[in-house]
Amino acid sequence: MGKDQVFRTEIEKASDFKFGANVAKVFDDMVNRSVPFYGEIQRMMAELAADHAQVGTDVYDLGCSTGTTLIGMDTLVDPNIRFVGIDDSQEMLDKCKSKLMEIGFSRNYDLRCADLGEGVQITNASVVVLCLTLQFVRPIYREKLLRDIYQGLVPGGALILVEKILAEDSRYNRDFIRYYYDYKRRNEYSEMEISQKREALENVLVPYKLSENITLLRDQGFAHCEVFFKWYNFAGLIAVKK
Repeated sequence: MGKDQVFRTEIEKASDFKFGANVAKVFDDMVNRSVPFYGEIQRMMAELAADHAQVGTDVYDLGCSTGTTLIGMDTLVDPNIRFVGIDDSQEMLDKCKSKLMEIGFSRNYDLRCADLGEGVQITNASVVVLCLTLQFVRPIYREKLLRDIYQGLVPGGALILVEKILAEDSRYNRDFIRYYYDYKRRNEYSEMEISQKREALENVLVPYKLSENITLLRDQGFAHCEVFFKWYNFAGLIAVKK
């Protein structure tokens, strides 16, 4: 696993963050050092997916990146269920495919390159995962994406959503961000790396409040929404279709 040094040196003018080749090479290190309890979140998603996946349907991972979630779910989900991974970065999908081949991934699976903001075709799904993905979809397209997911789920199907979020009371946002940057410092990110990545993400990652995400889900028809993970400005939700 390559070490994340994408923002280690000073950048004269930071451009918008992109999941290109330089990020794909170090993404696993980046996300492990940048997302609190990332390994535990992956384990929890795999458990939830296993409980809701139905034989004869597919399990989708939207924004599958390098395949960590697919690999985690593979250990618990019925082996006869097909996995579908979708990402808008071909470099990420290439890294995902090489990881799956390296571990001898034997499950039936399909990897597709598609921009979720332009709509995605989901059919016969019992589980759809959006792990730190919806936050990168432009807000004007999120409602349609969630509607497509809802319509593509079978009855009893589940959406597993993990997002960076805003505090319900804006007074806490500054504190939560400070705690988060302290976490990154503990994981050996420098002040320059933290600052430059924040600038690169500013127009790309647009978080909502937890309550706003729940409202979005309910507006699309999801009957049950439950929080399964919360750490300051990160949260995990499961929503089930009737």
